[in-house]
Amino acid sequence: MDQLTHTVRRSNWINIIRQCQDRPAGTTAKQWLAENDISEKSYYYWLRKIRREVCEQEGLQEVTNPSALSFVEIPVKTALDTAPVPTVPAAMTPVAVIRSGRLTLELSNDISESLLYRLLQEVLHA
Repeated sequence: MDQLTHTVRRSNWINIIRQCQDRPAGTTAKQWLAENDISEKSYYYWLRKIRREVCEQEGLQEVTNPSALSFVEIPVKTALDTAPVPTVPAAMTPVAVIRSGRLTLELSNDISESLLYRLLQEVLHA
């Protein structure tokens, strides 16, 4: 394969790989490849080939013995993991829930208009 042909094919496969990696959530690579009539063997061949080229360009070494690698799971506790979960009385069932980042605001029908206005102002500026 001459250099020009390789460059054109490489460019085409880079585009396909990007599209596959940007596939909708919940869709597996295998499903996406089947839906787009792309050979799974060809996809992984070019993915491996392009990754090797990038590693060579970046000066990274390929792992030749994957069994030599070992991974250890290290649990990390955050303040959210250790914070007590507030309990909601059974009588209070929210009719609306507003979430913004880590903030959750549960509203009942009993809320006054002025309090609702004030809460929404605070949420907008949080």
